[in-house]
Amino acid sequence: MGTWFTREIVDSGRLRLFVFLVAFIAAFLFIRFSVRMIRRGARWWPGNVTPGGHHVHHVIFGLVFMCVGGISGLLVADGTSALAGVLAGVFGVGTALVLDEFALVLHLDDVYWSDEGRLSVQVVFIAIALCGLALLGLRPLGIGDEEGTVWAITLTLLFNLLVTLVALVKGKVWTGLIGLFIGIVAIVGAIRLARPNSPWARRRYGDRKLARAAARDRRLRGPFQRLGTRLSDLIAGSPNS
Repeated sequence: MGTWFTREIVDSGRLRLFVFLVAFIAAFLFIRFSVRMIRRGARWWPGNVTPGGHHVHHVIFGLVFMCVGGISGLLVADGTSALAGVLAGVFGVGTALVLDEFALVLHLDDVYWSDEGRLSVQVVFIAIALCGLALLGLRPLGIGDEEGTVWAITLTLLFNLLVTLVALVKGKVWTGLIGLFIGIVAIVGAIRLARPNSPWARRRYGDRKLARAAARDRRLRGPFQRLGTRLSDLIAGSPNS
């Protein structure tokens, strides 16, 4: 195991990404456990940080951790050193705390336990998936894997970026973001019907095609969306009814 870790993680230059991802997941699970204990009113749990009666959200602590880990990490030249790994872990903890309250920052309101608050969990899941793909050695848009002339490389990168953007504009967030790393996924997302509430559908689809898109979305995406919602509620807690 130690030999595999050294060869695949350390020697390949992915130590900091590995530590970041582990710290990110651990911090997210911890903070969700913490807020659920606070929500239940568990007496044995410390509770919120409220100096002077003012509730300090954990996004503030996350920003501090991100600044400390990120800025300090830039000063470490050796990406395989223990210090580089520690600072990457600090940055991962901070990122998890910030993204866990992503919906609050977006809405500028305390929507943590509302339906809108589920967005934070979705963003965390996306971040974990993208980090996992990068840890496997995949690179966004295939950067670093190019072969051929400058023009061929440029056209390939532009094409990959274009189909990714089309998939995103069609409302296919997971497809578009994963397509950054696996181009065929973005191509499929760019070709297929857009989601009915996406900017692409609203601007380009007539009533008939919009109805087709809505029916397809209910049939194909609906089961995955319900499964994702149940998984999100199991890990992060369900919103207030």
